[in-house]
Amino acid sequence: MVVHSSPPPALDQRRAPLAGDLSDPATQAFWLLRIGFVVAPILFGLDKFAHVLVDWDTYLAPELSDLFDVRAHTLMYAVGVVEIAAGLVVAFRPRFGGYLVAAWLAGIIVNLLLIGDFYDIALRDLGLLLAALALARLADADRARVRP
Repeated sequence: MVVHSSPPPALDQRRAPLAGDLSDPATQAFWLLRIGFVVAPILFGLDKFAHVLVDWDTYLAPELSDLFDVRAHTLMYAVGVVEIAAGLVVAFRPRFGGYLVAAWLAGIIVNLLLIGDFYDIALRDLGLLLAALALARLADADRARVRP
């Protein structure tokens, strides 16, 4: 007796997080992380100019303003531009953007550890760094699935 079974779908035929069904948990996770890492960096970046949420200058290690020979307030404008750009990169290139945001968060963690007063925020940012890496990996998994 011959039994015919169909082979599993090829990698390029499987549903992927970017184009997948929103009932799929991986797709849901991808979109939650992607939206979060677009909105948050852009809002925080814009607030570096508006100072509505907090006085961001207090979160900059003096060593960094000395290193760049610029006032903390001025340096925070540059930080705001980088954060806005990072959010836009995540919007259009989530695989690269996830790694970019993770690297940026690593820099923020180092900055906070240099200050020495914000260990709780550094720990929170470590969690965000891991989430950004998860976003990049989900986007990378999608990319691997659509390759022939």
